[in-house]
Amino acid sequence: MEKALLFINGIPPEKLPETEGYSLIACSDGAFHYLKEKNFPLDQLDFISGDFDSHLGKDENIYHEKFIHTPDQDKTDFEKSLEIIAEKGFSKIDVYGGSGGEMDHFLGNLTVVSRFKNQMEITFYDEFSTYFFAPNHLVLENVKGKMISLFPFPLAESISTKGLNWPLNKENLNITGKIGTRNFASEDQVIIDFERGELVVFVAH
Repeated sequence: MEKALLFINGIPPEKLPETEGYSLIACSDGAFHYLKEKNFPLDQLDFISGDFDSHLGKDENIYHEKFIHTPDQDKTDFEKSLEIIAEKGFSKIDVYGGSGGEMDHFLGNLTVVSRFKNQMEITFYDEFSTYFFAPNHLVLENVKGKMISLFPFPLAESISTKGLNWPLNKENLNITGKIGTRNFASEDQVIIDFERGELVVFVAH
């Protein structure tokens, strides 16, 4: 499956990921600034999307052919970038810069992904963890000792787990009630099953 790499305008990653293995690399106009500051090879970008309210200066001329102007104010730059990537036929996307800073922005990014999760496999990476909307059956490998958090969005029902310090057995999680954050993997393999709802899984580095 071909995979895309997308940078958006949250807190920049301290270390940029390797680009080998990605068939498409893109960023929002806000993320373009930190990529430039971190000396990312900008010629590797396939497109830069946004309303361009973040001024790009002289780069407007150099990289103009890569710009996709998306002025719709009813959608975030992240959502518009995902739509473009989906139109190009990609269904597996790694996202950097999706968290940190303004937390309403972070929650908004999760909400955007919840709308795409049935057509795209989207994984976020930040300095603390990897996180994603889980399928109803999930197997995590080589995670012994790592912190694993299960976060309902807003509800996940009949959850069962194997390989966690505090297992769940057909239990419900609800954002206004019980949640499953800051558990730990007691085994190399962790299995998570649930029947209904939406569940975001965080795996600490």
